[in-house]
Amino acid sequence: MQGKETQSTQISWVSYAAFLFAIVFFSGVFASAKDWTQVLDFSVLNGAYGKITGEAGKIFTFRGTGGGGARDGFMFSLELMPPVIFALGVIAVVDGLGGLRVAQKLMTPLLKPLLGIPGVCGLALIANLQSTDAGAGMIKELVERGEITDNERTIFATYQISASATVTNYFSSGVALFGFITVPILLPLVMMFFFKILGANMVRFYIKAMQKRETVNTIGVGK
Repeated sequence: MQGKETQSTQISWVSYAAFLFAIVFFSGVFASAKDWTQVLDFSVLNGAYGKITGEAGKIFTFRGTGGGGARDGFMFSLELMPPVIFALGVIAVVDGLGGLRVAQKLMTPLLKPLLGIPGVCGLALIANLQSTDAGAGMIKELVERGEITDNERTIFATYQISASATVTNYFSSGVALFGFITVPILLPLVMMFFFKILGANMVRFYIKAMQKRETVNTIGVGK
């Protein structure tokens, strides 16, 4: 009882403000802003690498072209490090202010029936809208801290890997198809979310079926 009271007293208006900020920050709401509000967006602050102009006006990143093997893999890993480190740093601040406890409290009633995962995964779920790497890094952090189980990690990983960085990729790469599609622009986006949830629940029910089978086998051996 004392533990519950201590946890509840740690959730203040600052905790709710931190949680709200994290939702806005990782959601991409201000990704296309042209004024100072763009600093409230994760992808904007994450930035981009400079470009190198080569022969015939070709533009490359620091990785260049034609790479392969371990060396190119190392250069690729350098691209992944900034968003992951940056995202985990932001989450550490939000957690210190009680934002993750607010996520646990508010989002568990939604995520438990929808995906079978606790509400503490909420911010990672939102981060997955913009960045594959940031969402994955957050889940790793939650597992190491014991906030979610291995089975919950498997379910959420299934959700994340399908159409990862959904909003960012759809409104950047997908924009090339907007002039050709014959359905409302938001419909493919809705379908992607539908199949992300469907895939996660398929894995969720598979895990439950395996657990039930193991329980039956254990009882059978015991008899």
